[in-house]
Amino acid sequence: MRNAVLIDDADNVVVAIEPISAGSPVAYVNRKGESFELVAADDVPLYHKVARRPIAKGEAVVKYGEYIGLTTQDIVSGAHVHTHNCMSTDGLRAAEEVDHD
Repeated sequence: MRNAVLIDDADNVVVAIEPISAGSPVAYVNRKGESFELVAADDVPLYHKVARRPIAKGEAVVKYGEYIGLTTQDIVSGAHVHTHNCMSTDGLRAAEEVDHD
C-alpha cells in the first residue's frame, strides 16, 4: 500500500503520508503510475521527506520539481530528510544576507 507521495518525477525526495518506521517499506508511484518501493533508513514523521536515492553532501534537495534546500551531509536512500541533514533555501538566503564582505 502506498505510504508516500512523489510530487514531480524530478524530485529526489518523497513525502510520507503516514508515519513510517525505520526498516519499513516506503511505497509510492510516479506520474506514469509505476510503483516503486524502498526501505526507510530512519523513522519518518507524517508529511516529512524521505530520500528516493542517495543524495550527496552539498547536493540540492528537489521537491515539487523545485530546489528547496541543500544537503549538509551525505544522505542514504530511505533516510529522513529534514533540518538535521538539509538547509532550506531560506537558511541559505539568510546566510547570504549576513555575509556582505
